[in-house]
Amino acid sequence: MGRPEDFIVPAAAPSYRRPDLRPPLAERVAAARRELQSCRACPRECGVNRAADEEGYCGVGRLARVASAFPHFGEEECLRGTGGSGTIFFSGCNLRCVFCQNWDISQARSGQEMGATQIAELMLSLQRAGCHNINLVTPEHVVPQVIEALAAAIDRGLSLPVVYNTSAYDSVRSLQLLDGLVDIYMPDFKFWTPQASGRFCHAADYPERAREAIREMHRQVGDLRFTPDGAACRGLLVRQLVMPGLVDESRAIYQWLATELSADTFVNIMAQYRPENEVGRPMRGPDGRQRTAHAEINRRPTSAELAEAHEAARAAGLWRFDNN
Repeated sequence: MGRPEDFIVPAAAPSYRRPDLRPPLAERVAAARRELQSCRACPRECGVNRAADEEGYCGVGRLARVASAFPHFGEEECLRGTGGSGTIFFSGCNLRCVFCQNWDISQARSGQEMGATQIAELMLSLQRAGCHNINLVTPEHVVPQVIEALAAAIDRGLSLPVVYNTSAYDSVRSLQLLDGLVDIYMPDFKFWTPQASGRFCHAADYPERAREAIREMHRQVGDLRFTPDGAACRGLLVRQLVMPGLVDESRAIYQWLATELSADTFVNIMAQYRPENEVGRPMRGPDGRQRTAHAEINRRPTSAELAEAHEAARAAGLWRFDNN
């Protein structure tokens, strides 16, 4: 276990600007484009030809869809700073979380299709606006398009750290293509058991895939480090959303992070859960009676559950927490 001062480093250029870390961009772009021909960009492995604009589970073809791009002041303090985190929200998703707070973006065909040059210009405009980083939100299903856009932006002068803001339902193969392009990985580790993940995000293999993905993220960037002014500059930041009645899921995740990954993992224990999307909707059960969809999570977590989650994280050996 380290000390707080061990994670303070001098300000450094992003990985893609360092000759010892920067990957050959042309090779990465070519490899990314090949991934689209029989899509294996995420664990769904649909196999559709997205290069020919076919769509798989995520509902996105050859071009990524962008819902919005703006300086975000609601992210973790170490990301937003004074100028905001330069977020680019991608439409579509490879999960179907019944509680998704952004369901209108993730589960509907919203947003505008954009090519690599257009997305690169968004990145550069956020840089010109004074943002501290480029924050790619829900990029799991558009990694090839992200790589194309990053290559174009880097060639035109991008110099901000790149944040990969993900559900953690990621393909290790896609993450390896991003090695050297991403400085900060920010996965949300949602569930520990296949039962919970199958029920609430329609992916029973989510826990296994998330563990594989987060291991790879940590291998690439290590534990989260900061510049002397408190800005995150490189490493892993894990978000964990505490859900009502599911603190045991959180407890198991914290134990794995501390013992199997690193006790120095920086964690944001999130209290923002609220019933959204399908949760709480009226529905008819098999017997024809009116019921409430997903009634077991149709409430906010209690203060006692949140306290229990924090205590479980500390008991597991974690000690680096976001204090928002």
